[in-house]
Amino acid sequence: MNTQDIVHRKSAAELRIRRVMDALEKNNMQAYYAPTCADAVKIAKELLQPGDVISCGGSVTLDETGVMDLMRCGDYEFLDRTAAKTPEEREKLYREAFSSDVFLTGTNAVTEHGELYNVDGNSNRVAAIAYGPKSVIIIAGYNKIVRNIEEASNRVKKTAAPANTVRLQCDTYCSKSGECAAFTKESQDITSGCSSDERICCNFLISAKQRHKGRIKVILVAENLGF
Repeated sequence: MNTQDIVHRKSAAELRIRRVMDALEKNNMQAYYAPTCADAVKIAKELLQPGDVISCGGSVTLDETGVMDLMRCGDYEFLDRTAAKTPEEREKLYREAFSSDVFLTGTNAVTEHGELYNVDGNSNRVAAIAYGPKSVIIIAGYNKIVRNIEEASNRVKKTAAPANTVRLQCDTYCSKSGECAAFTKESQDITSGCSSDERICCNFLISAKQRHKGRIKVILVAENLGF
């Protein structure tokens, strides 16, 4: 691909991101554009205050952007679940996250209608997005943008869930086949899937028009990030 083609592709990506940002704003979510991961870190830092109690959901995107490093820089009181030494300590941190000042996470998908789509196993992430922390910062790569909820659901079943079950070493159909068991069935509803006890698709959250304007902030990055 020549330089001119790269410029054209980036311009088209930015136009799409701007349209999604407008849709998010109409749904009472603050939207920010980050051309690079470094820009995403700068924006996240501007949205945080020194001394804030912060927490996060499991997210490859936070690692890839460098936002996780920002969270651990020492300027904030970070409820770091990876530092828990026992399951009980981790559970305690999960619950403390609901009273944090800021919750940071990625997302499974962002629709062109300005909706966030998330699916969880433990469900601490979707719970915190929906209610609890005073502020929620979502960071999403360009690859997370989809047309609608149907595409968002398919994205999870074909891309996000298989990759995450492999990463987490879960014994599920998708970790072995590369896609959700739903595609082997006649019914392919949003919630359909495998029957494994290690299934990670347990609770489904669609964040649409928000009652509390500006509580959710979405940083859209013009790079492919996460699963």
